[in-house]
Amino acid sequence: MSFFPSRTVSWYMARLFLVRTFAIMAAIVLILQALDLLSETGNILEVPGNGQAQVWTYVSLRAPQIIAFVLPFSVLLGTILTLATMNQNSEIIALKAAGLSAHQVLAPLLLASFGVAIISFAFNDRIASRATATLNQWQKVNYGPMPIDRGNRSNVWVRDGDDLIEVEQTQGRGAKTILRNVTLYDRAGGSLAGIVRAPIGRFEPGGGWRIGPALRFDVASGQQVRIPSLIVGRDARPDQFTLATVDPDGLSLGALKSAIEDLSGAGRPTKALEGSLWHKLSGPLSAVLMPLLGGVAAFGVARSGKLFVRAVIGMALGFTYFIADKFALAMGNLGAYPPFLAAWAPFLLFLLIGEAVLFRTEE
Repeated sequence: MSFFPSRTVSWYMARLFLVRTFAIMAAIVLILQALDLLSETGNILEVPGNGQAQVWTYVSLRAPQIIAFVLPFSVLLGTILTLATMNQNSEIIALKAAGLSAHQVLAPLLLASFGVAIISFAFNDRIASRATATLNQWQKVNYGPMPIDRGNRSNVWVRDGDDLIEVEQTQGRGAKTILRNVTLYDRAGGSLAGIVRAPIGRFEPGGGWRIGPALRFDVASGQQVRIPSLIVGRDARPDQFTLATVDPDGLSLGALKSAIEDLSGAGRPTKALEGSLWHKLSGPLSAVLMPLLGGVAAFGVARSGKLFVRAVIGMALGFTYFIADKFALAMGNLGAYPPFLAAWAPFLLFLLIGEAVLFRTEE
């Protein structure tokens, strides 16, 4: 515990930091939520039957997304405001005069920001991801009746050679997958030869999907034929129906890991999803970087007139990190960066930059 200042000073600094961080976050969230409502309220209320309750439902689903986006920025601004105020009041000078190093001065904020990172991870994993998944489903039906997500997928299209298979809804996973309201577009040489419709389809152990009772419409003759059952899509795998779309923002860490394992086992590319998986850890942990990057505002004599310049430098370092983080994640989604590098390279780079600036200027 010798690395930290006294218990009183540590609690004092941590309390200032947390109060300012969450106050800034609340203010920014209120502003962004109000602006977002101005653009979306009309779309919600134009649906017959929607009213004030649906608007508040939208707020409850949209607010977690805004909080998850704003929290790292709030930690940065809270750090700069706390340290600049303490510097202006000569509190930092008193701490350094007592023999504390720059790292010891920042230690209470680093510990408090680590607690914020844990809260951020738990919030994103348990609340924000579920709210995102529900809001995305609601927006797909244009704010109509709220859909109930039971893990099913709807309106899935799969290509099997020249043929196209449309499924209204899928249920289950793996070999137990059930297809509801199946439509097969039988094509030969690029031309439509027939259309086969069946209410249900099940996976066959030997490959393919047995659908029936089926009704086939022959394009050439214009006749319809009833077929008790037939096998279609012999090369179509179950994961092509159940994992047609995977939204990493709408899945928790465990659910995303399971989806990646299913896709990888089926031989499908997962690099972009692996980058998002790692970013679910590195994103919240970025809060720990903010006291280090914004720490430049804590030092220097306030009367020299350079306090504002130092605060600007701290904000510039923090916002540059966020830009680099988004750029690296985009490069990872494109396959230009390995998943681990896309998620962790900005964090490690700016950790070194923050330490270099601190050592160069104060240590």
